[in-house]
Amino acid sequence: MLAEALVLVALPLLLAVAAGWDLASFTIPNFLQAALLAGFAVFAVALHLRASAIGLHLLAGLIGLLLGFALFALGYVGGGDAKLFAAVLLWLGLKDLMPYTLVATVLGGVLTLGLLALRRLPLPAILARQPWILRLHDSKAGVPYGVALAAGVLVILPGTDIFRLAAGG
Repeated sequence: MLAEALVLVALPLLLAVAAGWDLASFTIPNFLQAALLAGFAVFAVALHLRASAIGLHLLAGLIGLLLGFALFALGYVGGGDAKLFAAVLLWLGLKDLMPYTLVATVLGGVLTLGLLALRRLPLPAILARQPWILRLHDSKAGVPYGVALAAGVLVILPGTDIFRLAAGG
C-alpha cells in the first residue's frame, strides 16, 4: 500500500510541483530533488528491494546525473533540470532510462517550439501583469525544461517497472 501511494501520489505530486515551480521561476529547488531521493529510499525499503536492484537504480541515477550535468555544462539545461533528471532516473531504473529519455526529449522539443512560437505573439495586457508570465514570454529567457521532464514520467509511468512493483506484480 505504501509503495502504491509513493508511485501513484507522491511521485506525481512532487513532479507536478517541480514543473510548476520551474514554469513560474525557471528554478527547481533542491528540496524537491531531496524529497524524490527520500521517496525512492522509502519505496525501496517498503518493497524490500534487493541490493542488486537498488544498485541498478542508483546506476541509472548516476547516469542521469552525468548526462544532466554534461547538458548543463553545454548550456542546454539548468542545474535544477539536471538534478531532476537524475532523481527521476533513480526512480525509473536502467530498464526505463531510454524510453523516458526519448519521451522527455520529444516533450522538451514540443515545449521549446511552443514557447518560441508564443514568444513571437504579443502578450495580452491581462497576462502582462503577471511577473512569471512576463519571464516566460521573454525571448531571452530559457525553457523551463522541468515541465517536460515531469510530463515524461507521467506519460511512461503506467508501463514502468516501478509501477508494476508498486501494483504487486
